[in-house]
Amino acid sequence: MIANLLEPTPLPPTVRANRVSVGCALYNEIVEFLYDEAEMLDEIRLTEWSELLAPDIEYNVPLRLTKPVRQLDGTVIRTVQHLHDNHASLMLRVRRITDTRSAWGEDPPSRTRRLVSNVRVYKTDKPNEYKVQSYMLLTRSRFDFDYFDLLPCDRHDVLRKTGQSLQLARREVIIDQSVIGTPNLGIFL
Repeated sequence: MIANLLEPTPLPPTVRANRVSVGCALYNEIVEFLYDEAEMLDEIRLTEWSELLAPDIEYNVPLRLTKPVRQLDGTVIRTVQHLHDNHASLMLRVRRITDTRSAWGEDPPSRTRRLVSNVRVYKTDKPNEYKVQSYMLLTRSRFDFDYFDLLPCDRHDVLRKTGQSLQLARREVIIDQSVIGTPNLGIFL
């Protein structure tokens, strides 16, 4: 009886069939993509990061509400969002930070660390696209303050294989907090 309690509950067959195994070459390539992307963003190499974005990218950060257990399906509100960007608006945000002096909210820039974990990769109906779910904990410190912000997130991405490289085609970031304690979202999640 105790042995049964300690065994992990198997995933439904449909999920297991589409899941890319941890450690295989494709999984490793996708994890390395996420790590490299986090490094680019932490080091504010935004022009380089923007080259990872597909021309038809959708980048969304919906609102989060607190609800009782029986209403958990309604905690993510997609009709109102913190961010709702496409390629053009993302490029505008990148240029504003890198090419102008009008991004005073990020000048001097925040110091960030993106810790990416719990990466799960799934095949989709399209042979060159993969659904990727990951957790991210973002730490952000500003100026000479002795405190920092923590933003725990659940990210749902679609990565597209184009030739020998991957591109980010879709990202939805679900922030765990209903009330975000950081002063602005002038950074990329």
